[in-house]
Amino acid sequence: MVDCVIRNWEGEEVGQTTLELKVAKEENASHIVHRALVRQQAAARQGTASTKTRSEVRGGGRKPWRQKGTGRARAGSIRSPLWRGGGVIFGPKPRDYSVKMNRKERRLALRTAFQSRAEDIVVVEEFVTQLPRPKTKDLTDALARWGVSPEAKVLLVLPEKQENVYLSGRNVAKIRICLADSLNVYDVLAADKIVTTANALAKIQEVYGD
Repeated sequence: MVDCVIRNWEGEEVGQTTLELKVAKEENASHIVHRALVRQQAAARQGTASTKTRSEVRGGGRKPWRQKGTGRARAGSIRSPLWRGGGVIFGPKPRDYSVKMNRKERRLALRTAFQSRAEDIVVVEEFVTQLPRPKTKDLTDALARWGVSPEAKVLLVLPEKQENVYLSGRNVAKIRICLADSLNVYDVLAADKIVTTANALAKIQEVYGD
């Protein structure tokens, strides 16, 4: 169990909450999180890279010169992989890079990764009413008041879709916005700071806390 301070829009401490998730054992934690990360990155690969073998390259049907008597090395096709313009040996072909991982393991890895970032989690009060219209400067100023460096990569976790918050943060390169029920291991680990509302934190524990 981890205690977290709740801050208001002005950055003042106004309360406390707890983060308690069922995580992997210490000796297995890094292994299972690594597996989940590799699985996510592998699943993002298109797997459409393709090269042509000697049988697929256009041309090369005629023997370039006779077998014997020329003094040159014997050759059967101008599309041999040894020749410029020939086929490719063992080149990539379309394939599926996905890695299997059980659902329980994936959820355990996500809970473990999220709780491991406890020191970098900033919990704030609901602030959607503070943004009556999309305003990027208001959001970045609030992040600064919450102790987030302007250079830091931020994962902003919301309990539900909030249009003005999304529009205020979407054009800031280092801010990534996601919903509490759509977390993923890569975003959790890649962020320097994780900013979440108290409601979003409660939803995370409700959705993933089994």
